[in-house]
Amino acid sequence: MIKTTEELALMAEAGRLLASVFIHLDGLTLEGMTTLQINDLVEAYIVDELKSRPASKGQYGYGFVLNSSRNHVVCHGVPSADEVLKDGDIVNLDITLEKDGFIADSSKTYLIGDVGPAARRLVRTTYEAMWKGIRTVRPGARLGDIGAAIERHAKQAGYSVVRDYCGHGIGREMHEDPQVLHFGKAGTGMALREGMVFTIEPMLNQGTRKVDTEDDGWTVVTEDGKLSAQFEHTVAVTRDGVRVLTLRPDEAKAGRA
Repeated sequence: MIKTTEELALMAEAGRLLASVFIHLDGLTLEGMTTLQINDLVEAYIVDELKSRPASKGQYGYGFVLNSSRNHVVCHGVPSADEVLKDGDIVNLDITLEKDGFIADSSKTYLIGDVGPAARRLVRTTYEAMWKGIRTVRPGARLGDIGAAIERHAKQAGYSVVRDYCGHGIGREMHEDPQVLHFGKAGTGMALREGMVFTIEPMLNQGTRKVDTEDDGWTVVTEDGKLSAQFEHTVAVTRDGVRVLTLRPDEAKAGRA
């Protein structure tokens, strides 16, 4: 669970490379592309340009390098040649990358074309909620502090927090201890220690927090068909706080705030 200085350096490099994947996506026009096209572009970039491994491909029998979760899809959306991103959509792209034996995990919800104010507000609030959770991380804080901060921000905005899925420890394996809930009570749960590395990845829904899994066994959708958004970073507990290993350059201000 606790990473050495050398292991943290390797994880930071994996995180930096993964951040560059999102920078690459930021420069593309996603509207009109299929989610399978995006998947294939990301795979080529990770393998050919970054000389790394897409860690999701083959994990648990999954055949793709990313999850593409559009509109009412909460998480684990499967890329498809039939799913075209259209004006007004929101889509979460969840990507993992392994370099030198260590894995980084991050996701971002993209606004496609002219997105309406209600969807924009959901996406913005979800991003803010992730950062509320991140900013509680420091040695001696509790896992419950993370979830409480996220849940409070979501509820104040009128959104629900999905409880069926959570953040997780990460390192040589995609999923390690501890589990990081995105709801809870401050001051409860495991105490955080320097060298712990885990993801914080809240999913917020416009309506009920209840979800269903579609027949493909992967795609998770909102039970009421309303929109869902998600953001995710891999973070490390440092001596005096937190380091976001998958931080993108455009987020520098958010990371300092």
